[in-house]
Amino acid sequence: MIDAPPRRIYMDYQASTPVDPRVSAAMAPFFFDRPGNPHATEHSFGWDANAAVEEAARRIAAVIGADRDEVIFTSGATEANNLAVLGTAGRAPAGRHRILVSSVEHKCILSAAKAATQRSGVAVEVLPVDRLGVVQLDVLEERLREDVLLVAMMAVNNEIGTVEPVADAARLCGKVGAHLLVDGVQALAVGPLDVRDHDIGLLSLSAHKVYGPKGIGALYVRRDLQAHLEPQLYGGGQQRGLRAGTLAVPLCVGFGEAVALMAGADAPAERERIRTLRDRLLEALRATCSAVEVNGPTGVGRHPGNVNIRFPGVHAHDILMAVQPRLAAATGSACTSGVSEPSYVLRAIGLTVNEALSSVRLGLGRFTTEADIDGAAAILAEAIRRARGADSR
Repeated sequence: MIDAPPRRIYMDYQASTPVDPRVSAAMAPFFFDRPGNPHATEHSFGWDANAAVEEAARRIAAVIGADRDEVIFTSGATEANNLAVLGTAGRAPAGRHRILVSSVEHKCILSAAKAATQRSGVAVEVLPVDRLGVVQLDVLEERLREDVLLVAMMAVNNEIGTVEPVADAARLCGKVGAHLLVDGVQALAVGPLDVRDHDIGLLSLSAHKVYGPKGIGALYVRRDLQAHLEPQLYGGGQQRGLRAGTLAVPLCVGFGEAVALMAGADAPAERERIRTLRDRLLEALRATCSAVEVNGPTGVGRHPGNVNIRFPGVHAHDILMAVQPRLAAATGSACTSGVSEPSYVLRAIGLTVNEALSSVRLGLGRFTTEADIDGAAAILAEAIRRARGADSR
């Protein structure tokens, strides 16, 4: 008799979420029964596809407090952030030649900013964070002058779950006329984010972080900024000339459905359920593994489904290999996979190399259960005991 494969527990929600069945159901007709190109204007199949894309944009816009024509679909948040950074730098007005980015931004922001220095001649400066990963607003205010073009600040950090002071940053940017780009990829898991209330000029989103499909994202571009954004893709002039190319209708539809579900009536209760599970996991790990330390903030200042924890004396990669294939976790951003260096985010909050290398990220979400929490805690405790020796706890 062949043994059944071990039950696998998924806890890498900050890297990618499972697709919600309601999202896949909404997408399905556009793969088969409704095949039109949304940019085909001469028949009903094209009209049907275009209407679906427009409705998806409307649903996303409604959740973030924007208008439908301010949502630009992209292949993901990486493309959205590249369009925002390189696009604004490419049309920077005279006298605006500085970009400020926080030290814990996603790699796509940091890499795009570096590329902008070479393409457009702008200067990039890095803003420090404190031990909890919060951008230091006094430093931001000190560096903000009339020559700043763009400030990039992640709404919620993907590695340590820190909720950043976006509203305060927007207020400071507004005083000198600088644009604020917010990486909002993890934000909807924490709560509503209204671009009007926060006076945000640019906001990036990604479907596969909110239970939607991979391969689709969006950039919110406030209407008055659209003429000041240099396109990075040229072609048929789709999406008001800001991003050319035929849109993937099923993915757009799935994205719209996923974002709408994130803002549904049951969303607050779901966030609280996930936060309770997160705390249960931390309590279980503290009870079974000695010398456990949490990286980043606690309470409401943290993503409800994020656990970034370090196990002194044990290398994180050894832990992750020991729990395979039973438990999916990570050492940091999936977009830096294959990089053997310690997480730059953990180093930015003051951790030593050894502390960063002993840290593991666990991500919880919509489909995480109490059984998953108890199973993950047991699997990790066993791996830590083996790594530290049979006599240690």
